[in-house]
Amino acid sequence: MILGLVFISPLYRLERLNPMHKLLLAILLFSPILPAQQTLDNDAVIKLAKTGLSDDLLIATIKASPGHYDVSPNGLIALKTAKLSDKVVEAIVLKANGESPNSAPAAPSGLGMGTAPSPGATSTGAGAPFGAAAASQARALPAGINDVGVYYKDASGAWVSMLPEIVIFESTGKLKNIASAGIMKGDLNGKIEGSRSKVNASLPLAFAVYLPETVDITGYVLLRLHPGGDARTFLSASGGLLHTQAGAQRDEVEFQPEKLAPRLYQITLPAIEGMGEYGLLAPGSQTTANKETSGKIYTVSVVE
Repeated sequence: MILGLVFISPLYRLERLNPMHKLLLAILLFSPILPAQQTLDNDAVIKLAKTGLSDDLLIATIKASPGHYDVSPNGLIALKTAKLSDKVVEAIVLKANGESPNSAPAAPSGLGMGTAPSPGATSTGAGAPFGAAAASQARALPAGINDVGVYYKDASGAWVSMLPEIVIFESTGKLKNIASAGIMKGDLNGKIEGSRSKVNASLPLAFAVYLPETVDITGYVLLRLHPGGDARTFLSASGGLLHTQAGAQRDEVEFQPEKLAPRLYQITLPAIEGMGEYGLLAPGSQTTANKETSGKIYTVSVVE
C-alpha cells in the first residue's frame, strides 16, 4: 500500500494543476528535445540528392524548409553539375524568389481554384478568407489562375502558369545600382541564358499577372529580346551588349494593363510587334554571390 501511494501521489498532484500550469510544464519538459528547422542551401540539397531521395521528396523538402540559395548562373551550373534534375533546380529557383513550385501550388488567400468559403467563414490566419468579400474575389479569378505569379494564354485560350528565368543585369557605365523596388531608369542591359524561350505562343500574346499585395503592375516591363549565340539580351538606349548606336530606342514595349480582378492584370503584346522573343521583366533584384545583380523574367517565343 505504501508503494502504491508513492506512485499515485505525483499523479494526483498533477491532476490538481490548472490547465495553464500543465501547458507550462509540458513546454519545460519537451522543448529541449524539439529539433530546430534547418536552413537549406545549394550544398544541403546536393547532399540530400546524393542519398538517393526522389525528386518529389527533394521538392517537398525545399518547399517546407527555410532556404538561402545561390541562383546565379554559377550556382545553377553547380546544381546541374551535381546532376540535379530540372524539376529540382526549378523548385530551388522558385523558392529563392519567394514563389511556390508548380507541382503543388498554394491557393491565394486560402482559396482553392474556383472554390469559395461558406458564407460568414472566418479565420485568424494571415491572408485567410473573411466571408463574402473573399468569396467574391475567388469567383472573380479566371479558370487556371490560382496563385500569385505570371501566366500566358495558350492556343486553346487557357491560362498557363509560367516559370521565371534568371536575368543578369549589366551596366554600360552610368548605372551604379538597381533599386530593389524596380528597374532603374538609365543605361541597363540584361542577359538571359539560352537562345530562345521554352514557351511557344502565337499572336495575339496575352500575359496575366496576379500581383502580390505590395507590388504594383507599373513595376513590370515588357521587352523585346535579341537572340544571339547561347543567350538572349535586351538593350539600353546608349549601347551595351550588342553595341547599338547612341540614341537608339530601348527595347521596352509599351502596353496598357487591363484589370481583370483585384490584383490581377492582363498585358497584351501589340500585334504590330510581330514574331520574335519577348520577356516580361518582374520588379525587384538581388545580388548574387559573385556580386552580379539578377532578377526574374518570364519569356515567350512568338512563332506565328
